[in-house]
Amino acid sequence: MATLAKKSFDNDGEVITPEKTYATTINFGSVAATKLIAQPGWKWSECIKPVVGTESCQAGHVGMVAQGTLHVVSDDGSEITVTAGDAYSFAPGHDAWVVGDEEFIAYEFNNSGKDYAVWQTDD
Repeated sequence: MATLAKKSFDNDGEVITPEKTYATTINFGSVAATKLIAQPGWKWSECIKPVVGTESCQAGHVGMVAQGTLHVVSDDGSEITVTAGDAYSFAPGHDAWVVGDEEFIAYEFNNSGKDYAVWQTDD
């Protein structure tokens, strides 16, 4: 792998677009970077659960919020709200929704080299 690399979320990413969701993932070897845009009214259990089929989101997330507000409730009952400028880590097993009328934009990173979420199959 080259010592320097550059890719564009606009041109080089794999795009997925479930309801009220736009996510594009670019891969750098074993590291993936995702830009997530969730529209007002987006809720994981309403927009993604029907596609994935699990009771809660089973993906872990590490990222930072560029715009908007997201509220997350873990399966254990703990809750957190993240907003522009916050870095976050969410363990698997949660629901989440956009708060307010502003779209939520976040950038997430993982070292698995896999796409953004669990709704894509490995076929």
